[in-house]
Amino acid sequence: MRHTVVERELELQLVLSPERAIPVPARLEYRTDDPYAVHVTFHVDCDRPVHWTFARELLVEGVFRPCGQGDVRVWPSRSRERSVVLMALDSPTGEALLEAPAAPVSAWLERTLRVVPPGSEGGRLGIDDALDGLLAP
Repeated sequence: MRHTVVERELELQLVLSPERAIPVPARLEYRTDDPYAVHVTFHVDCDRPVHWTFARELLVEGVFRPCGQGDVRVWPSRSRERSVVLMALDSPTGEALLEAPAAPVSAWLERTLRVVPPGSEGGRLGIDDALDGLLAP
């Protein structure tokens, strides 16, 4: 099965306080061989980028309304007169609040939804092919 990758480079803002944020280059990645997930790489250090993986459904919903709990929470907001998507990430090594421009995130998500529509992700996992191989005489 051929796999497709949908990527988008963009600049996020790492929110340090209500008055201060620093730019963080990031890459959004969606792979059809991992159809339920989105992968985000934060280029905070050229030698060691930070990778996060979470449910695509979480990001899709978070563009419209607050969602998530625990390690990843996503919600829409406004900042400096523009629509943004906020992502709160929590790990054992620290917490981060990131602000992404809503329009490019939404456009990228739409591309992923055209490649693998919601509800069809399971067909991309190759489970049926693997079972056929196991059960073949």
